[in-house]
Amino acid sequence: MIDWKVAVAIGTRIAGEGPQVTRAEAEAAVAELRADAARSTGLVREFTGLDAPDGTAPVLVVDRSGWVRANAESFEVATRPLVDKLADANPPSGMARTVGSKVTGAEAGGLLGFIAGKVLGQFDPFGQPVTAPNGRLLLVAPNIVHVERELGVDPTDFRLWVCLHEETHRVQFTAVPWMREHLHHVVRRLSDTVDPSSLLEGGLERVREALASSREGGSIVEMFSTPEQRALMDEVTGMMSLLEGHADVVMDDVGPTVIPSVAQIRKKFTQRRQGVGTLDRILRRLLGLEAKMAQYRDGAKFVRGVVDTVGMEQFNAVWSGPENLPSKAELSDPDGWIRRVLG
Repeated sequence: MIDWKVAVAIGTRIAGEGPQVTRAEAEAAVAELRADAARSTGLVREFTGLDAPDGTAPVLVVDRSGWVRANAESFEVATRPLVDKLADANPPSGMARTVGSKVTGAEAGGLLGFIAGKVLGQFDPFGQPVTAPNGRLLLVAPNIVHVERELGVDPTDFRLWVCLHEETHRVQFTAVPWMREHLHHVVRRLSDTVDPSSLLEGGLERVREALASSREGGSIVEMFSTPEQRALMDEVTGMMSLLEGHADVVMDDVGPTVIPSVAQIRKKFTQRRQGVGTLDRILRRLLGLEAKMAQYRDGAKFVRGVVDTVGMEQFNAVWSGPENLPSKAELSDPDGWIRRVLG
């Protein structure tokens, strides 16, 4: 139903190559990012108390096209249950399958291409089972170079700062082995809730509603969801906000000990997030990227609220099992989480 080769081709074309750099500059950036990722492991362990076994998930420094290819592979893995369910319910004819898969591939490619020009790094928990059974960390070198130039910050400091955040995600998923399977489980549960017969009912009207709601932070994902699916997505929001907020706290609190200009970097980076244009802001909201920005803010506030009250050691009860993850409501009520989990 989705031609992922088409998606990769179009996504790569839309993403572009990024900033102009010499071969020597590119090689130096790649080498520094690899070294920073390796250095960050010990810094994250010391600060958080989370100990990730060595060699459990590879660190890959990629360009934009590499990020597109990696995420096309991961989306194929993540969406396979849903795609199979839809195909079984309404098997397309040969011509419809060929044409339709290319159309959906083009749409997926447009999404991948848009994001590929913006993402700095990502832990991919849906990595290929053979090559990355425990996930993989992707660092997008051209985007990191582009942003450090745009902000006018020290490249060495900025690269380590980014690696601290992204390496925290790798540690979260490898030091807490149930986390990755839990995310897979929620995705499968979401697929199980899809009713193929009603998926396209009122489609045009829902798109109009989504476009209208973009001014209020609504996304296409939300508009095409049932109450049951929204409840599951709230569960995902709680988990992802924890992961993103935890990583932001690590990068900012570890930063002063190893990154002299961390305060300046954070200030400029936050200003950059707020300075996007109108069209970019609408696209971010429709695709749910604005919600992701809220995850950084809400998650960091939750983590700091708990750690300031009970300390990092007791906060780490959050990693004991899925039942200890904060709900979406608890993100703004860390004391409520403390009462529920710690008593």
